[in-house]
Amino acid sequence: MAYFIGKRLIQSVFVMLAVAFLAFSLFRFVGDPITQMTGVETSVADQERLREELGLNDPFALQFMRFTGDMLQGDFGFSYRTRQPVAEMISSRMPATLELGVVALLISLVVGIPAGVYTALRPRGAATQAILMVTLVGVSIPTFVIGIMLIFFFGVQLGWLPTFGRGGTVTIGGWETSFLTVDGWRALILPAITLGVYQLTLTMRLVRAEMMEVMRSDYIRFATARGVPMGRLYFRHALANTMVPVITIIGLQFGGVIAFSIVTESVFQWPGMGLLFLESIRFVDIPVMGVYLVVIAFFFVLVNLIVDLLYVAIDPRLRIKDVS
Repeated sequence: MAYFIGKRLIQSVFVMLAVAFLAFSLFRFVGDPITQMTGVETSVADQERLREELGLNDPFALQFMRFTGDMLQGDFGFSYRTRQPVAEMISSRMPATLELGVVALLISLVVGIPAGVYTALRPRGAATQAILMVTLVGVSIPTFVIGIMLIFFFGVQLGWLPTFGRGGTVTIGGWETSFLTVDGWRALILPAITLGVYQLTLTMRLVRAEMMEVMRSDYIRFATARGVPMGRLYFRHALANTMVPVITIIGLQFGGVIAFSIVTESVFQWPGMGLLFLESIRFVDIPVMGVYLVVIAFFFVLVNLIVDLLYVAIDPRLRIKDVS
């Protein structure tokens, strides 16, 4: 196990370096940050002096080495736009994005797994056909359209839920959370549903397909012939063997939810990292954009490592050599 973890950690380091290189390379072509930081009245000499202070005239290799070296030391630099430390800007927005992602993922699991099991066990039922049709419609509609529809119906027409912002929050140990206030939960419902619809559909269809495959296996037929109770057969044997590929998708979903919450945060003006990233693109704030992508890559790498370890814990048939 130690060898496996060490190997995965080494791979993760190379992945993070590759992401940092790609991010730093691409953002050199999004525009000139100096033109966004200065006005038309700023002289060319002042612009060049500012460019020299920020190190933008240095060779690319030197800039990248300085960028990665500072990040390894925990120094993420300063925002070109606000002159605030990027680490503070990211950390202040991270709780909102993580809470939104966790709730959206929970919605997809709590609804998607039971729906997948039900539609697998009753494939020709009328309720199954209705569920499949609704989920097909849900996955076909863009996320921002779903968000706008929810805002119009529950926020504008019915007036039940707020349509923007995070609501009330409470700070505990430096972590600003909306889980402990009623206003926070009310503000969280619509964006979490919007973000979780696609993940819910993916989870349900995967569980359904895997469950139907497992139910056709020989050991399930043998257990049925032995008279194993149906509830135990479905949930202890069939569903347990279904969860190995589902865990992979769940892990990727969480990383995807965090990475692709940008649209949802924009629609609902949710003060998370995604909205900060959009603002940094507008003002060509390269340090914020680069650190954001590195943070998202870190989430993906961490989740994939956890998923690999869960493989061995859940399915004893798997061995380290099979998953390494």
